[in-house]
Order: sequence, then C-alpha cells, then structure tokens
Amino acid sequence: MQKSSRQPSKLLPSLFKHIDEGELVTVFHVGPALPETVDFFSNYRCKLHFVDLFSSLPIVCNEDTTALLEQQLAQVLTFPSDTRFDVCLFWDLFNYLNRDTIGVLLTALRPHLKNNSLAHAFSVHNLKTRHNSHLYGIQQLDILSVRHRLAAPPGYAPHSQNQLKQLLHCFKLERSVLLADSRLELLLHASL
Repeated sequence: MQKSSRQPSKLLPSLFKHIDEGELVTVFHVGPALPETVDFFSNYRCKLHFVDLFSSLPIVCNEDTTALLEQQLAQVLTFPSDTRFDVCLFWDLFNYLNRDTIGVLLTALRPHLKNNSLAHAFSVHNLKTRHNSHLYGIQQLDILSVRHRLAAPPGYAPHSQNQLKQLLHCFKLERSVLLADSRLELLLHASL
C-alpha cells in the first residue's frame, strides 16, 4: 500500500464530540477500508460499513437512467433495514458525481439516516481548483491520512459550495473550512 501523508482536520473532531467511546456508533465510509481507519474505529464500539463507490466511477445519471442507477445503488448499498448511520464519511465523492447522481445516492441513503446524523466531505472553493486524486483515512481524531491514488477516478466535475448546499437535500451545511490547497472541508448535519 502506498505511503500516506498527514493532514490536520478542524472539522473531523466535531463528528465524534457527542459520541461516547462506549456508545454504539454506526458509520458509513465511502472508499476502501484503510488500516489506519479500521484501527481508529477500534477505539469505539461500532458497526462500520465500507462501500467503495470510487471503484464504480463514473456513475452518471440523467432522466433516462435514473431507474437503472437506483437499481445499481440498491445492489451496492445493501444495509440491514434497521441500519441508521451516526456518521457518514463521504470524503471527496461529490466531486465525481453529477447533480442527478447525487440526488439518487442521497435518496437511497435517506432511510438509513437519523435526525442527528453527521457527515464529513471535501469540496472545492473554486471550480477551477486542480484535481487532486486522494484516498482518505483517519489516523487520529484530528489527523487524516492522505494517499495519492495510483489512477485518478473518472468523472471529476466538482460543484461549488452553494451548488452542494442545494444538491445535498438530506443534509444542511453546519460548517466549512478553507484548506490551503483551495479545497473546502465540510461538516454536514442531517436535515430530514
């Protein structure tokens, strides 16, 4: 596995500040199960659901393909019906999905969200921000691990923060932090 670098996170601790280490936490993690992330969550009593949607890219949806995409996501997002996520780690997935695909994905996730579900994501501050293809993991509560992907996922078409606020119909933007490389770190709160 490729060596990782470290990136501080100002918003990641907010996902866990209300969670007691003895409390059962259900986590939806978009991407592969990196060793440091699994190790981080070993400190919690939790159920981890890793779904590497990046390996399915490009996922493109339009009016003609919505029903097909709903079927495909139903096959990939196979959670027990009583699953309710406390934490969703989307990383930079939304930068690779068009507006219709984001809508279908969130519609599929909505039954598994709670009113107090929190989520973390990355976006761009400027649509001309250069494409950085990374895998993200959690080393510590306020430190992310970042690895460069060997191959960039297809379909990079980022959305502005204002566009994402409208597209993420299940979530409201709680906070955002501008990072040095002109990306935004986002903290989202379920709005059901």
